[in-house]
This record gives sequence, structure tokens and C-alpha cells, in this order.
Amino acid sequence: MQPVDITTLRAVCSELAVEWLPARCEQVVQRDRNTICLGLRTFERRGWLTISWHPQAARIHIGAAPPKGPETFTFSQQLKHQFSGLALTKIEFLAPWERAIDLQFSRRPDDPVAWHLYVEIMGKYSNVLLTNAQQEIVTAAHQVNEQQSSVRTIRTGGQYAQPPAIVGTLPRRKAPLDDWQERISLVPGKLSKMMVKSYSGLSTSLAKQLARAADLDPAQNTESLTPADWQRLYAQWQRWLLCLEKHEFQPAFTEEGYTVLGWTGARTTTASVQELLDQYYTAQLNRQTFAQLHHQLTQKIKNLTKKLRQKAANFHQRLDDSDQAERYRIQADLLMAYLHQWQPGMSSIQLQDFTSGEPVTLALNPEKNAVQNAQTFYKRHQKLRRTRDAVMPLLKEVESELHYLEQIEAALTQTAQYTAADDLMALEEIRDELVQQDYIDDPYQRQNRQQGRGRPDKLPNFYTCRTPDGTEVWVGRNNNQNEALSFKAANDYDLWFHTQEIPGSHVLLRLEPGSQASEENLAWAANIAAWFSRASQSEQVPVVYTQPKYVYKPKGARPGMVIYKHEQVIWGQPQVAKAYLGDLKKENDD
Repeated sequence: MQPVDITTLRAVCSELAVEWLPARCEQVVQRDRNTICLGLRTFERRGWLTISWHPQAARIHIGAAPPKGPETFTFSQQLKHQFSGLALTKIEFLAPWERAIDLQFSRRPDDPVAWHLYVEIMGKYSNVLLTNAQQEIVTAAHQVNEQQSSVRTIRTGGQYAQPPAIVGTLPRRKAPLDDWQERISLVPGKLSKMMVKSYSGLSTSLAKQLARAADLDPAQNTESLTPADWQRLYAQWQRWLLCLEKHEFQPAFTEEGYTVLGWTGARTTTASVQELLDQYYTAQLNRQTFAQLHHQLTQKIKNLTKKLRQKAANFHQRLDDSDQAERYRIQADLLMAYLHQWQPGMSSIQLQDFTSGEPVTLALNPEKNAVQNAQTFYKRHQKLRRTRDAVMPLLKEVESELHYLEQIEAALTQTAQYTAADDLMALEEIRDELVQQDYIDDPYQRQNRQQGRGRPDKLPNFYTCRTPDGTEVWVGRNNNQNEALSFKAANDYDLWFHTQEIPGSHVLLRLEPGSQASEENLAWAANIAAWFSRASQSEQVPVVYTQPKYVYKPKGARPGMVIYKHEQVIWGQPQVAKAYLGDLKKENDD
């Protein structure tokens, strides 16, 4: 993840100073343990200033509104109390090349500063601190004691001290080419690495951008550069410093991340630095959250299904044993019929079978007589019969639960990679469902369920695509979406698809009123249903389709579990759908 360097921070603050100062602070919300959002209002606009001290994504920018949730962080509550009725009037850097800024709050722009919010963007040492006008620390995102740092402590009630001064040579526009070149090339090495080592305030990403802007490879050795190469690189260096002086920035995305210097390798430009950082870090953090949540849910489902399969195997073994019940009854009848052949002390007896006439050897307890041994056989018969009656409903319950979890497993398999925010939302819906079904403990979700609160009652963001002739196809990405698709979104003209006896997504072929589905569209919808199923790696998969009015949810069934009637069977080809959907995605990306 690309960190915010001094160039990016200056671009952000320059834009904030022009467009957002002064701004009244109306709300303070802490969206997670590393991020707060200040609700700002100016004469022209309203927005949320996102301030994060995340170890990999520390930043400050105008971003999206935070999600609604309970206030559980004391840090934001203290800020909310102190900023009530105040305005953000000024943003200042603590030092020219320091990634630490001072957000100053007062009642009016001309009034004395009442509170300072210091934002220090320094990787894993990032922090946010609130001090009063006398520089006394009132609260901090991180408290740092003497055991944690002997250089600089941060604690409530202490005096705020600026971060240690930058050690090293700082970039200067007036530095001549010869001195600049000599400093970078003094020790041979990789170009971008030696630029970062030679000058403080220069990030690795910026060094690579400057090298590429000069048509150089950032990884090439400094010894391989010609005088012309050094001239071009020095020109880009000067251009960068001039942009910093004049506050001229061009926000854009690059192949590796982003830049605020559009001339250093822009791929897609954006309207503002705020929009650039909001999009980049939202996507990066979503991707990180997605990977963690997907791993957590996958491991949870894997462990649950493993236990259920073991339990089902045990029940099947007990049923197999119970199949021997009739054999014990026959043995008891034989022994009772041939009591006259029994002799005291016998440990076994050979008798003639009633049906086949073949000899049958019975194991006996020599300490019991013939009648007592027969009673033992009868008792075993009755016990095994009772076992079958007791095990059958338990096995049915286990198989039903296993089928439900396999349905979730199939949904997780189909949502294996993050490509858009909808992917994370679909994954969160799966987590919420597992919380509701008591597979995962989440106090906040449980509280919402008890109070009747949850996600808004609206259609979720289904996965949508089109068949080659343009007919729309909707796909549920999890059990809750499957239910919404089948019972809320579907109308009388649609057709409903699902893999036969195989866990998978519910699929709708959206048809216009009065129209009939063509054979080609039926085949494509079946292919898509086969791809979004547990049998996605097969060549051919049986798929059923019917009208949505013939799809029912049994009473007491788990989410996504349905029955249907009047279905027809068609064969789907998941690999055809995979190639087709991959081509569609590539076209959209281009």
C-alpha cells in the first residue's frame, strides 16, 4: 500500500486550505480504531474530513460519510465535546519537510486558537493528538510511555513536543547539478533507492515516478546513467520542487498506485486530490479487509463442515450396525427352536438356517443357558432397532445443516477475490448471516437483531450480467441475496435457475412482459447458474429452471433453502460462462 509522503500531504493540505477553510465542525465520528471523521460545513459545501493513523494507510483527506454505528470510542467523544461550536480555521505544517500538521480550531477565523489537533503521518508511528492553547495534551489516539519510547513520550496531561527533527539532507532547488549528481551517485546502487537514501523527504514511490518521467528504469544502477540521463532526471527533480513551491498538483492514478504529479506517469486523472486518496485508500483497505474476512469465514465454514461430516459418518456407521438387528432376531429364533441341542458350558452352537438350510454358527455365553443366550440376542435386536429410530432424525438434521453450510461455502468460493466494493458487501452479508444463525458471535450484530435493527430493507446489489443478445441476468451472491432475488426481485415474467441437487446461487433471467426466452438465452442462463455453483469446475452441470411463483421457502428453513416444482432440466456449461464473463470484465476494465 502506497504511503502518504510529504508531496501528497502538501497537495492535500493546499487543496483543503483553498476549498475548506474556514469550516464549522458539526460532527465527530470514529469509524474504526484507526480513523476519525470530522463533519465540516462551509458556505458552499458539506463534507467529511477523514483522518487516519492506520499503520499502513495513515492519511488525511475529504472522504465519504462514515457508516452509522454505536459510539464506542472515547477518543472521538472527547473531540466531539471540545470541538462543539468551533470551526477549523487554519492548517499549518510543523516543519517544511515534516509529515506533521496542525489543525487549528477557534470560534471565528480571527479569534485566538482554542484547540490544536496535531496529525502526524509517519507510518507505524502515526498519531493524532488534541492539545489546548497551552499545548497540554488532552487526548491522543496512542499513548506512548517511557518503556515504549525513550525519545518522545505522549500521555494525557503532558506537554506536546514535536516529532524529532528530520536527520539528513533536504532537497533544494538551488542545489547545482554536479553536487546533486555526486550525492546520489557517491555509492553505486539502484537509482530509486539511492535517491531516497541521499535526500530526506523523498518517498520510494516518488523516486520511481521521477525516474520514469525521465525515461529511466528506477531499478537500474547509478553507474549506468549517462550525462544525458542525469540531465533529464535533474530536470524532473527541479520540476517536482517547483510544483511544491507553487502548489501545482495533478492528481492521477498510476499503474502501481497514485501520484499528485500527473506528468510522472498518470494512467487516469481525477478531479481532486481528495477524491484520489479517498478512492485509492478505500479500495486498498477494502481489499485488505476482504482478504482477512474471507479467510476467517472460509476457515470457520471449513471447520464446521469437517465436524458435521464426521458426525454424519458416525451416524451412518451406527445405521449400518443397526442393519444387523434382523440377524440377531433370527439367531434368537434359531436358538429357541433348537433348545434341545444346547448343552451346558457351550461357547458356540451350529444350527440349520430356517430358509437356506445352511449351517449357522452362533457364539454363546457359556455361563448362561440357552434361553438366556436367546434373550441376549433379542435384546441386541431391540437395541439396534431403537438406535435406527433415534439416529435417523439426527442424521437428517446434520445433512440439512451440512447442505446449508455447503451453500455458504459455494458463495465464498464464488466471491474469492476483491474487485469492487460490492464484493466486500456480499462478504459482510455472509458474515451477518452466520452471526444471525449463531455460528459466529458478534455482540453488536446480536444487539441489532434483538432491537429489530439491521440492514435497510431494500434490494441488495446482485451480480448482474447480460447474455450475448442483451438479456439481463441477475445472480445472488449469498443466501440473503438469493432469498431477496427469488422472493422480492423476481416477477411473473422472469425465469428462475438453480443447479440440480448442487449448492449454488439463485439466478434470474429477466424477461420483458409477454416475451418468451429463446433457446440461446436459456442455455446462457444455465451456463451462468452452473458457473456460480459448487460444480463450477465441471464440464456439464444439470440446471433446473421454473417460474419464480413455483419457488417456495419451507417453514423453518434456513436462509437460501428453497423447494420448487414444475421445473425443467437443462445442461449448463460453467467453463463457457467463465470465459464469457471474463471477456465481459476485460471489456469493462478497458
